[in-house]
Amino acid sequence: MIVVMEAGASERQVQAVVERIRGAGLNTHISVGVSRTVIGVVGDDRTKEILRESLEVASGVERVVAILQPYKLVSREFLPHDTVVTAGGQPIGGARVAVIAGPCSVESREQILAAADGVKAAGATLLRGGAFKPRTSPYSFQGLEEEGLRLLAEARDRTGLPVVTEAMDAAQLELVVRYADMIQIGARNMQNYTLLREAGRARLPVLLKRGVSATIEELLMAAEYILSEGNYQVVLCERGIRGFNGHTRYTLDLSAVPVLKQLTHLPVLVDPSHGTGKWRYVAPMARAAVAAGADGLMVEVHPDPANALSDGPQSLNIENFAGLMASLRPIAGALGREI
Repeated sequence: MIVVMEAGASERQVQAVVERIRGAGLNTHISVGVSRTVIGVVGDDRTKEILRESLEVASGVERVVAILQPYKLVSREFLPHDTVVTAGGQPIGGARVAVIAGPCSVESREQILAAADGVKAAGATLLRGGAFKPRTSPYSFQGLEEEGLRLLAEARDRTGLPVVTEAMDAAQLELVVRYADMIQIGARNMQNYTLLREAGRARLPVLLKRGVSATIEELLMAAEYILSEGNYQVVLCERGIRGFNGHTRYTLDLSAVPVLKQLTHLPVLVDPSHGTGKWRYVAPMARAAVAAGADGLMVEVHPDPANALSDGPQSLNIENFAGLMASLRPIAGALGREI
């Protein structure tokens, strides 16, 4: 449930409510708005019901509202206004459509610097690149690991683009936090609850990708794990789900964008590269994602896709990425946004 404090409630009144909730063995999550403070109450539902009546008459409380969904902190009932996540100084959410671009994997210094220079010139706001690569085959390229992270940090220093990169376990997470600006939790790890909790305790914002067979509710519950650890800087990413279409790698569920925007206050991104698996389809689906209201895109861009060590068929080259960015601007403008 959530406790909505009266407009102008004092800090002493807020703290008195918080102490009463914690004294009952429940956890609190505080959101300070422009005019009101909202206190999220998380824990045993039976205890919350017992406590509810006393909270309703507490000094400074306007109302107490039960959240019916199993996800609490990510719901719009907890926070009715949109969250803007900041990664390395760049906002994700709000009026500007964020564009995270770069190669699937960091392959060499020359490759990642060329990619970073190219996407920066075209207007990307953040740089992506994998140092640890979860691959279907154990014999495929697995990434440069910490050396890849060092190269991403060098590319950030050169271009000013904040770095987004994936961690697959706690040890990798520790390294990613040292070098990157945003942690990516990939589709394969969306329900790795130990990793989600560790990411929730980290100091960096988190990009959480939807699993290939996950429902929207399961995605939101995964995000709830991160928020429940105190990290409210979470971005959701639709990247395609399993379907019956043999013409694309996955089925890109663009209907998830307006659904998520209705259910949650968290920013929503779309990854048309993984969602389609073919570079020719990336630009049309990216334009459709912006038109559907996505807060950003995650696009794979490689200086030489034909010779990429991973995901070359779905990667745009620098020239095609620049063309995509140009085509997105009037669409965003028509919706009162910018790129």
